[in-house]
Amino acid sequence: QVQLVESGGGLVQPGGSLRLSCAVSRVIFSRIGLGWYRQAPGKPRELVATITSGGSTNYADSVKGRFTISRLNTKSTVYLQMNSLKPEDTAVYYCNGPIGSSNWGQGTLVTVSE
Repeated sequence: QVQLVESGGGLVQPGGSLRLSCAVSRVIFSRIGLGWYRQAPGKPRELVATITSGGSTNYADSVKGRFTISRLNTKSTVYLQMNSLKPEDTAVYYCNGPIGSSNWGQGTLVTVSE
C-alpha cells in the first residue's frame, strides 16, 4: 500500500510562509498524480491543489496566487509552498496519492495566528 508522510506544518503569523513536504513510498512515484487537501475544525476536507504525473497543476480559488504545488521525482516528494498565509488557512493539511485514492498521510497542522 502507498505510504505518505507529511511534514513542515507549524505556527506562523499572518502574511508568513511555510513549505509542506509529503514523502511517498511503495509506488512508482513518477507515474502518479498527487494532491494536497486540508480540513479546518468543524469543516469538511477540501481540495487545495493537485499535480499530475506530467506536472500540470490545479488550485482551489482560495489559494490561487499564494500557494504552489510542485514535485521532485528523484526524491519521491511533493511540496506545497504557502505564501501570504491567512488565518483562514489554518487546518490540518493532508497528502493524497494517487489522486482520488484512499491513500492519505497522517496530516500536518498549520496554524496561522498572531
